[in-house]
Amino acid sequence: MATLIEDYALIGDMQTAALVSRDGSVDWLCLPRFDSPAVFAGLLGTGEHGFWRLAPAGSGGPAGPGGRAAATRRRYRGDSLVLESEWVTPEGTVRVTDFMPPREDAAPCLVRIVEGVSGRVRISSALRMRFSYGRIVPWVQRECGPGLPDRTVAVAGPDSLWVDTEAETYGSDLTTHADFTVAAGARVALTLSWQPSHLPPPPRPDADELLRGTERFWAGWTDQCSYTGPWREAVMRSLITLKALTYAPTGGIVAAPTTSLPEEIGGVRNWDYRYTWLRDAAITLGALLRTGYREEARRWREWLLRAVAGDAQNLQIMYGVAGERELSEAELPWLPGYAGSRPVRIGNGAAAQLQLDVYGEVVDALWLGQTSGLTRDDSTHILQMKLMNYLESNWREPDEGIWEVRGPRRHFTHSKVMTWVAADRTVRRLSRLGLEGPVARWRALREEVHKEVCAKGYDADRNTFTQSYGSRELDASLLLIPQVGFLPPDDPRVIGTVEAVQRELCEDGFVRRYPVAEGSGEAGGAQLAGDGLPGGEGVFLACSFWLAHDLALIGRAAEGRRLFERLLALRNDVGLLAEEWDTVRRRQVGNFPQAFSHVPLIDAALRLEGPLSPPG
Repeated sequence: MATLIEDYALIGDMQTAALVSRDGSVDWLCLPRFDSPAVFAGLLGTGEHGFWRLAPAGSGGPAGPGGRAAATRRRYRGDSLVLESEWVTPEGTVRVTDFMPPREDAAPCLVRIVEGVSGRVRISSALRMRFSYGRIVPWVQRECGPGLPDRTVAVAGPDSLWVDTEAETYGSDLTTHADFTVAAGARVALTLSWQPSHLPPPPRPDADELLRGTERFWAGWTDQCSYTGPWREAVMRSLITLKALTYAPTGGIVAAPTTSLPEEIGGVRNWDYRYTWLRDAAITLGALLRTGYREEARRWREWLLRAVAGDAQNLQIMYGVAGERELSEAELPWLPGYAGSRPVRIGNGAAAQLQLDVYGEVVDALWLGQTSGLTRDDSTHILQMKLMNYLESNWREPDEGIWEVRGPRRHFTHSKVMTWVAADRTVRRLSRLGLEGPVARWRALREEVHKEVCAKGYDADRNTFTQSYGSRELDASLLLIPQVGFLPPDDPRVIGTVEAVQRELCEDGFVRRYPVAEGSGEAGGAQLAGDGLPGGEGVFLACSFWLAHDLALIGRAAEGRRLFERLLALRNDVGLLAEEWDTVRRRQVGNFPQAFSHVPLIDAALRLEGPLSPPG
């Protein structure tokens, strides 16, 4: 049985990330980048596809994910990404500390420190290294050094992994093992470093020094947070998670560190989220700016300028973390998928879609950066003018919309609302700074879009906006109408839309993205209506946070707080959220952890805490 998604914790170095289960198994790690092939892919398969389990002996064998004894307790060490897991056994108590030190030019390194707390505990380490998403078994050998412990090195093609530990290691069943005993106060470190196979060996890591440096880094970063409200723990953990999803060399932000965790257990809605969606990155920067983090906004602005350089009119919805455009989608047939959810995909075919709302999100993020004190930049001004010129000529076209439907294009109401946002922020920016530009023309465009949305995207009989022009279906993205300032929160049409979403899209009090069709999906869940895909999905956590936010805006703050607290209760034991919640199985589903869930958590907390500046 697959380990529950919420039984994983995240560690990372701002260039890649690993998932560590409650039972001490690292079942997912891509090296050297977020979007590199996995060296541990047990998350999407079996133990044959790679893992590293470190735990008390007898609490489970080396077979990989599922069915093993969990740690008695675990936590992050303060406001950091250093994970501590403790096992209380009849022989004593032992603690395992897992982390990945932030790096610049150093080799990526996973550090695991075993510490005896009480008694004497026998420890078992089982390390099964598999390159290329579990497909390639590497050549493993020992390298000897005078007066130093042997090093284990695994090589396959361009990649090498280096294992360093004072514990004695041995090979069995194509797995590297270590068995040792720790007494109270004793410490044993094990490290795994990646290096291109043609380069000399990486330096032997000093685990204790790397731990001290990692703690200093996170202490310095979290000290910058300006939020001191009642939900500080949840907000701080969300901010740390967003920072962990930032690719430090370029400033790009991935949507999640995983691929193909299913939106429905056993279903086909399994996508690769290890890329930088402009929408997700833009709203992430908004959350960071509102909580005191300007440097990340500056770095993302620089990333954006590089990513779209020379082709601003053909903006993609997503890019690689360094700005790559080619993200071809492929399937990995040798992986059975998480809990049998096939196919496992890498790359993302949605990169080529037309999603007009992205222009509005990008322009809104640039506006927020400027109003938050980022230095004015001429290149940013030129980019914004090009984006607006394109949008002015193309906003009347149908598109695939925020949810990346793989069916026919439509005139999605949310896409038109975000066109209005782009025009509004541009007009305000030009007027505020006295910059040259067709202000009158774009002011007229802003008014035209507003009138059209109110005429064609609104159902007067039901007093609600609709998913697309001429449809009767609802869409949770309509909850953003008051949040972006398209209409004031006390407008009857806004209140009517919020109430309609509660009536028609809520399940167990949480929000679906859009309606479900009659009947069931292929994997037993609800069939979603009109998005061109089989199967169903869970309720969408971001949309549920949007509802809590809107309830506060329309004067129902107590109700919004109740929903917010229910959503916080869905987080796992270390404060992390996937993309969705399965209301039948009562478990998290979708890629994990998900930036698009943690950002609206932060925004809702800021709104529910008390008065903020007006939306938009």
